[in-house]
Amino acid sequence: MNLKRYAKFAAPLMLVSLLAACAGLIGPREVELPQERLQSSLERKFPLHQRVLGVFEVELSHPRLSVLPENDRVALAVDLGVAPLLARQSWHGSMLVSGRLRVDSARNAVYIADAHVDRFIVDNMDEGKQQQLASVANLLSDKLIRDVPLHTFKPEELRYAGVQFVLTGIDTRPGGLVAKLQPAQ
Repeated sequence: MNLKRYAKFAAPLMLVSLLAACAGLIGPREVELPQERLQSSLERKFPLHQRVLGVFEVELSHPRLSVLPENDRVALAVDLGVAPLLARQSWHGSMLVSGRLRVDSARNAVYIADAHVDRFIVDNMDEGKQQQLASVANLLSDKLIRDVPLHTFKPEELRYAGVQFVLTGIDTRPGGLVAKLQPAQ
């Protein structure tokens, strides 16, 4: 009778120990994020609207993502619309922003960090005014782009073979990104 009672408690403990041992065998993982998947995710987050300096309404739309694996960065081209609040005219153009990748483990997301405007073109505007607006565009791009995730992992994407993983890093590869995952402690 004591043997049955012992087996009743020992079996679940052995099962838990076995699962823990298996989890310990599962090491770091890498998950590929193809550029098409990232592009699709970004398109759902745009257009973005922002008031700048309390004077301009800015709209960023039609994002186009490029992975720059040679220098471990990404570039984001967007269409730009600028409308002064007190004027009847508006300007349209495009902007190219590049930055390095940043992982936010708490949000399970990948962001562009240290965004920098590489190209800023406004149609029908002289070059002097474009240069003045380009400095404002640098501030705007860092603020707006910093808050838009390139990809957010769903909880089920961070679970494999019964083991919970944590996002720890991100690398660029031709045609996409590779997320680095570690088993949660």
